[in-house]
Amino acid sequence: MASISFWHDSLEPGDSVTRRPALTSDNDTDVAIIGAGFTGLWTAHSLLRADPSMRVVVLERDVIGFGASGRNGGWCVGDYGGPEKVVAKAGGASAVEQMAREMHRSVDEVGAVVSQAGIDCGYHKGGALYFAVNDGQWRRVLQHHAELVRHGLGDAWTLLDAKAATEVVRATGTCGGLITPHAATVNPARLVRGLAQEVERLGGTIHEGTAVQSFERGAVRTEHGTVRAEVVVLATEAYTRTIDGHDRDMLPLANTVIATDPIPDSIWASIGLGNRELFEYASNMLGYGQRTADNRIVWGGLSASYRWKMGIPASSHFVPQVARRLQHRLVELFPELRGIGVTHRWGGVLGVPRDLLPGVGYDRATGLAWAGGYTGQGVAAANAAGRTLADLIRGVDSDLVRLPWVGHQSRPWEPEPRTWLGVHAALTAAHTIDGVDRLRSRARRT
Repeated sequence: MASISFWHDSLEPGDSVTRRPALTSDNDTDVAIIGAGFTGLWTAHSLLRADPSMRVVVLERDVIGFGASGRNGGWCVGDYGGPEKVVAKAGGASAVEQMAREMHRSVDEVGAVVSQAGIDCGYHKGGALYFAVNDGQWRRVLQHHAELVRHGLGDAWTLLDAKAATEVVRATGTCGGLITPHAATVNPARLVRGLAQEVERLGGTIHEGTAVQSFERGAVRTEHGTVRAEVVVLATEAYTRTIDGHDRDMLPLANTVIATDPIPDSIWASIGLGNRELFEYASNMLGYGQRTADNRIVWGGLSASYRWKMGIPASSHFVPQVARRLQHRLVELFPELRGIGVTHRWGGVLGVPRDLLPGVGYDRATGLAWAGGYTGQGVAAANAAGRTLADLIRGVDSDLVRLPWVGHQSRPWEPEPRTWLGVHAALTAAHTIDGVDRLRSRARRT
């Protein structure tokens, strides 16, 4: 377990990582959920909280938090991953604001459950700053702010000039930023495992080490037996391709993350982030970071990788070149960190739908439900998805079931080599633009 991520290495001694028993025989239940990440567990939690008599079984091929839910950057932020224009096309003029407001509520909903259940995951709602260090990045920040204002979200985001942004984080060359209060830091491995314990406390059953081979109306087939259920929920994100017949539903995009040694208070005084604000470097290949509860920096991004035929890297996979780039860029932004070591380097995969818009849905005629495709923004969005699925499954009429992602299913990705060529062309273009932005910025300073 220790090789998965820094977050897993920092689990409390009382949080047992002993694998829960696998499914051993055929079983009957009301709802069978495939995947014990945030989406699956929030769905189970929401169902059981609303109806304690419901029988809910969660099937996990490895261990809880093995995928992106336990490896991400710890950003619980009011976002859903979909571009504004795609959301507006799917749901109309008010859809962007509608979705955004629900994601804001989800950040608070996560915090409420963490508090009520006593989950020690370092949840701290300090907001998030998206900052620019060159003209190209600043133009993108301004464009994004204009879009937010156009969709009625100007009250949720504040545009900061260089001086105001630097008061939050003192990164070299900061020329401005965009800040929102709707964001919190978390230790995702502690959060997902604490959520699993809460699901079990409410009466749910979780089987780890139980790989699902296929599913159909009324049945989920595993290597250990079949679970018969009135409702089957697919909550597998980037691992969806491991299910028979779903090999092109969700593109697995790999990311690398690092964690530093604990940083002394004297250095933090010169860096900022006094309220543990999340911070994102506004390049096309985003760099995202947080100040952890034990005063490290967890910092990821700046690149992404895609494998032929949607291959999923081994658990311990990370890209050494990207890890070195992350460390180098972090010191560029904060020279005070020169000499501070890196203790952890790890990788993970996030799920990317073909049109970049997440989907949540339930077909009552077949009993099949689904949710996912957050493109790296799933910590809070999965909470909204789980609550939405619970309402859909229970037949509750609510604002959640009228969100524009409800009923949305992206078309499959193209067969190879078209997907490989398209993804790598997009990644190369993003790297190229970022490189040009940096070169122009250096030229102006000389």
